[in-house]
Amino acid sequence: MRTIVCVEPGVLEKHELDKPVPKAGEVVVKIKSIGICGTDIHAFGGNQPFFSYPRVLGHELSGIIESVGEGSQLPVGQSVYIIPYLSCGECIACRNGKPNCCTDINVLGVHRDGGMCEYLCVPETAVVKSEGLDFNDLAVIECLAIGAHAVRRANISEQDTVLVLGAGPIGIGALQFAQVAGAKVLISDVKEDKLKFCQEKYNVAGTVNALGDVEAQLAELTQGEFPTVIIDCTGNVSAMKAAFTQLAHGGTIVFVSVVKGEISFTDTEFHKRETTLLGSRNATLQDFEHVVACLKSGQVSSQALVTHTAKFSDLIESFQTWVKPESGVIKAVVEMD
Repeated sequence: MRTIVCVEPGVLEKHELDKPVPKAGEVVVKIKSIGICGTDIHAFGGNQPFFSYPRVLGHELSGIIESVGEGSQLPVGQSVYIIPYLSCGECIACRNGKPNCCTDINVLGVHRDGGMCEYLCVPETAVVKSEGLDFNDLAVIECLAIGAHAVRRANISEQDTVLVLGAGPIGIGALQFAQVAGAKVLISDVKEDKLKFCQEKYNVAGTVNALGDVEAQLAELTQGEFPTVIIDCTGNVSAMKAAFTQLAHGGTIVFVSVVKGEISFTDTEFHKRETTLLGSRNATLQDFEHVVACLKSGQVSSQALVTHTAKFSDLIESFQTWVKPESGVIKAVVEMD
């Protein structure tokens, strides 16, 4: 089968590998669509934590069940999306209902080979049957679930003013689910074209240019009260540190981003606000199901999010273009040909 391997930072190669055969408890999925994630881009760039090479990238995946292992009741030919977080089921996090932060987690495309290939073998527990959505929609469910999980972590409601830092795919997912929760949502980014995109496509309550005086802009947009929730999706250490002084008293910060480095803050600023600081990692089945329900109801849209598509045969050339800032990519999806 055709496979794309990131052999080292900056290098993707086409390889031919054997088609997998499922064992008991496994299924083989014929991949139909692959969402390109910031994780893939960072891995290609050599700055992704928890990563080793060579690696088959790709964890935002949809497809059709091609074959099943002994004892599986899943129907061949069924359309599915894949939950790419393979957890142990036994550690303290798993026992407490948090398999998204399993102590021995294996994420497809990160800790083990992912879905930039024609066929992928995964545990049958990692596939979810779905009807009524096309394969490109199914491929971006995982991306949207990251934002949905962050919003759920912060327990956002209509009482909140939410500032989302970073107008990339994860940030756009977070802003949509914060809107579903009823919050007033502001978006911040260094690029005016991305802010305009969010204003036009998602009708955010306000935009903040991160290159300007952020605190002054927030003060004006919130009548001096500042956001009650800040969700960071930038992966920028400076932005993450600044959140501690841009927050309303009694507010909550959610760090979705993972960075190689240390985040520090002034304790007096942290304590005088009685700040709640949360990490948000991956997502759970509950989040995935919420995303599907919102896509089907029209409360959330993936259509504007996906700005670029390509065929699998053109993946290497397209990927090398998409990683360039001037490409204008918000979200790219690869369709199997």
